[in-house]
Amino acid sequence: MATLLISSHTISLSQPNLCFPRRTKKPRAVLNRTQKMQVPYELKQGQTRLFHKLPSGLNMEVIVQKCVVDKDPYDRNSENPPLVFVHGSYHAAWCWAEHWLPFFSACGFDCYALSLLGQGESDAPYGSVAGTLQTHASDVADFIQKKVLLSPVLLGHSFGGLIIQYYIANVKNNQAIEMESFYPKLTGAALVCSVPPSGNSGLVWRYLFSKPIAAFKVTRSLAAKAFQTSLPLCKETFFSSTMEDQLVRRYQELMRESSRMPLFDLRKLNASLPVPSFPKGSVELLVLGANDDFIVDAEGLRETGRFYGVSPVNVERVAHDMMLDCSWEKGAKVILSWLTALNK
Repeated sequence: MATLLISSHTISLSQPNLCFPRRTKKPRAVLNRTQKMQVPYELKQGQTRLFHKLPSGLNMEVIVQKCVVDKDPYDRNSENPPLVFVHGSYHAAWCWAEHWLPFFSACGFDCYALSLLGQGESDAPYGSVAGTLQTHASDVADFIQKKVLLSPVLLGHSFGGLIIQYYIANVKNNQAIEMESFYPKLTGAALVCSVPPSGNSGLVWRYLFSKPIAAFKVTRSLAAKAFQTSLPLCKETFFSSTMEDQLVRRYQELMRESSRMPLFDLRKLNASLPVPSFPKGSVELLVLGANDDFIVDAEGLRETGRFYGVSPVNVERVAHDMMLDCSWEKGAKVILSWLTALNK
């Protein structure tokens, strides 16, 4: 049985492959377990880092924090769905591990935060970009299928929300279990400050015509990666104005190290959008936005709500990085209330 020793925890990587055919040729990639981020993220108490081996042979980083609330072993209805978190651009699993994994595990949920390929401590695929909507969603599906015992709730932030939208549009019935691209069923999904179904092109054009200065700042910050070197721009892009500079600087360093390659080829991505629709009500969905979001505007939030036939929730005095912001608990409590209603 193959094992890795990571941060004093021994993690088993042996897992039978039930659905995916054996591949005779693996893509070129960095497969060793040397540390990839020059500014490593130190795990909190109760958290474990493991590496899930994908069908491609590449390893995907997962930060795990299990429920700390005692469960009744004889009452299956009391068991909460596992939570699987998917980050967006310039982030990795650590962005959930900072606040939300400890919060939700203390509330009775097993939590799994993924680092998409080419991000965080995950392996990098061969090529200039980390993948496509399809490949990223398939990687998430593979992890859920092989490592998550109950139907989970998926939570995605920013472009991670767009990946989840693609996932839920491709959820199949059990008759598709022999298909290579099988997407396990979900208990629900939460889109947090998510890129809307049509992508980010609409956001960019609205900013150009209504907020040209903001459009310039967003382009400079994200496309030119100026947030990596400018502390004021990093704060304005991702965080509330009241966030302490010392904390912004720490997150800025982690974001700079998190993304070794772009998540997508944005031109090809936008050409493939909008994401496919799915029957309304087939998946319980929460659309959650931040009132002080500098990246996803109010119309982008409304577009996502209209597309899925749900009323979006807009959290006051919180910025784009809701899970890291100084008022991170506001969004977490909204999600917890929604999760509680799912179990009733």
